[in-house]
Amino acid sequence: MLQRDYILEIVGQFVEGVSDAFRRAVSGDVTGAADVERQIGELLDLDASTALALAPDSLVTMMLLSGMGDSVASYVCYALERLSGLYEREGDEDLAGLRRIQARAVAESFSCDPADVPAELAALDAELFS
Repeated sequence: MLQRDYILEIVGQFVEGVSDAFRRAVSGDVTGAADVERQIGELLDLDASTALALAPDSLVTMMLLSGMGDSVASYVCYALERLSGLYEREGDEDLAGLRRIQARAVAESFSCDPADVPAELAALDAELFS
């Protein structure tokens, strides 16, 4: 029960933080994408610059070792996939590609789909990415 409450709390914080960061990123704020990455790191309880510099398989391994990978994978997968689109739009093909293959690795390892939008982020996705 306590672990479930903890997961609900950190997911709620992630949804709030990533929503604000994505809105800023889409509107052209250069710090928005970095803040999305920071939110992913916080959700995984890892330093964002370290976590998102990892090879896709290593990122998955870190998620598995955290013990919470199954609980947060769909959120991480969604955020990485949307980040890849933002970086692609900015012309950063290398970073877009890395985020996309990280999203796919998370999707394959935790049986989620990068195209699926977590319910808590559906309104944001419709607002910003549809």
